[in-house]
Amino acid sequence: MTLNLTRGGLAPATLTNSITNEVVRFMFNPYEFTISKSNTWQDKPVAGLNLPLVTFQQGGAQTLSLTLHFDSQAQKADVRGYSAPLWKMMMINEQGKSQASGKGEPPPVVFQWGKLHFKAVITSMSEKVSVFTASGVPVRCTVEVSLRQYLDEKDVPPQMPRAAGGGKPAAQSKKVVQGERLDHIAASGGGSPANYRQIAADNNINNPLNVPSGTNLKVKKKR
Repeated sequence: MTLNLTRGGLAPATLTNSITNEVVRFMFNPYEFTISKSNTWQDKPVAGLNLPLVTFQQGGAQTLSLTLHFDSQAQKADVRGYSAPLWKMMMINEQGKSQASGKGEPPPVVFQWGKLHFKAVITSMSEKVSVFTASGVPVRCTVEVSLRQYLDEKDVPPQMPRAAGGGKPAAQSKKVVQGERLDHIAASGGGSPANYRQIAADNNINNPLNVPSGTNLKVKKKR
């Protein structure tokens, strides 16, 4: 097999089918890889402020983009024999089909290279063949692969019994007195004054800078 071209002498990168445990060892390590992540935020207009109330909606999965190179000129073999296992990872796993619905899905995979251990599913793949022998056998190709994070172990909560009375923090009622501001209310009990925006949103207050005295607010207790 051709020596990898990555500087530093790193061991070959691998992509493993998590269902069958089939391992693809790349003929050439990637020269580089790109990891990206996006989060979803939503703006809620608040009268009297220069900026809207920005609330976090959900986190997006990380994505990993790779360019893989395969070259079998030295072996004089069809290069697609080396890239074929990657295409199997894009196909529905027949063994994992539901007996009830008869439906299945492609397997999750693990990309391993050095200290990077990335559990993902393959969302897209394309293969470009660029060199052929005189008889038309392809001997060089480039494969573009996009992976989407499948599991973040840090997001899996420990399986511990919930204590009695667990759940979301209860809200307490608070009546606004003359001259009292939402940031003062947010700071009471050890909270952050910056939480006044959340109090305004929870109570449908358009102008947090002008809350009439006597207004009853629902304020979540801090734990």
